[in-house]
Amino acid sequence: MKKKHPHKKKVSFTKKWSAKLHLWLGLSVGIIVFIVSLTGTLYVFKDEIQNSLRKEAIYVNETSASPLSITVLKEKVSLELHEKYPLSALEVSLDKNKSYRFSYYEKNKKGWNYFEEVKINKLVYVNQYNGKILAVYNEKYNFFNILKYIHWSLLLNSEWGKYVVGIPTVVFIFMLITGIILWWPKNKKARRGRFWFSWENVKTWKRKNYDLHNILGFYASFFALLISITGIYFAYPYVKNTFNLALSGSLEQPKDKEIKSPDSLMVKNASVYDLTAEQTRKLYPTSSSFRIPLNGKNKKGKELKNIPVTVYGEEGRFSERNTLAFDKYSGKLLADQPHQKLSNAEKYANANYDIHTGSYFGLFGKILWFITGLICTSLPVTGFLVWWGKQKKQGKKI
Repeated sequence: MKKKHPHKKKVSFTKKWSAKLHLWLGLSVGIIVFIVSLTGTLYVFKDEIQNSLRKEAIYVNETSASPLSITVLKEKVSLELHEKYPLSALEVSLDKNKSYRFSYYEKNKKGWNYFEEVKINKLVYVNQYNGKILAVYNEKYNFFNILKYIHWSLLLNSEWGKYVVGIPTVVFIFMLITGIILWWPKNKKARRGRFWFSWENVKTWKRKNYDLHNILGFYASFFALLISITGIYFAYPYVKNTFNLALSGSLEQPKDKEIKSPDSLMVKNASVYDLTAEQTRKLYPTSSSFRIPLNGKNKKGKELKNIPVTVYGEEGRFSERNTLAFDKYSGKLLADQPHQKLSNAEKYANANYDIHTGSYFGLFGKILWFITGLICTSLPVTGFLVWWGKQKKQGKKI
């Protein structure tokens, strides 16, 4: 029979309902939280691993000769690979010992899953001094890209699949908050066992599992909240609007005004891409790399009225981003928007991805995010075992 404890203190209303919510929410989204946490954790060191595996393609021996024309290299890649889709973009590193990266990317918005949605995603490394193709990688089937889209949409169409992940992420935020409430000790005596493991006299796996869930969950929860909020920033416009309002006093960021090329009546200069590259190097000589679109279309598939060039300040990060616009016929500079002149909301929008992945805080941030991700991956497992242990215990009561 169940023993009565007449002097047992009553659980507060807040903790009682926090416990119920924590349990119900955890059982409802635990599997998705496990998958999203695991894929996010494995993705953290993607750049370091991939750059190490692709060293031979990334690095070239600089010669005294100047790089070949971008137009010549573009035509050479197109002729050698015979793809039915046009080249999408070129990324040029300002490190002369690094190769050029041409990319093919086309989407089918009607595809219901990742493999149907992405028609082509290839990365071509080219030696800019002799035109030799060093390597071609089919990024569509790349391990890290698949991890990324599992993390983003469970491999469903990215437009609506993001909500399949976004809703459980919002639920997970509530779980983290209720978890902190449940962890919070009533007094100093209770606080001693909440910050670290005291397993000297503990023999049961149930207690050790409970401590793993309770203590590790507490330490990870604050970083996990930041990771989760930066994650739903991508999925939900109202989250982005809230950040915009807090940082710049307006719900929406100013829309980019695409400048129409004034030299549209001119015959297109065959060296227009080389002119944009040359001017970009002069304007931002200390930057890491810059990206030039080659197919004349933006991300939504609409025709570009000029040539927008994105300049990245530091390798492996997107937070410090400068944008230029060039006339698509003459290569004349039309606009220059440096990172420093952006509003706080725009700066944060550029930094959100780096914060979400931990790269914003350097190698230390990535290590911390990796550890946090491992703990978040374990929480649905240890939480389920806590619940399962209680169910078995209740089943034995007479």
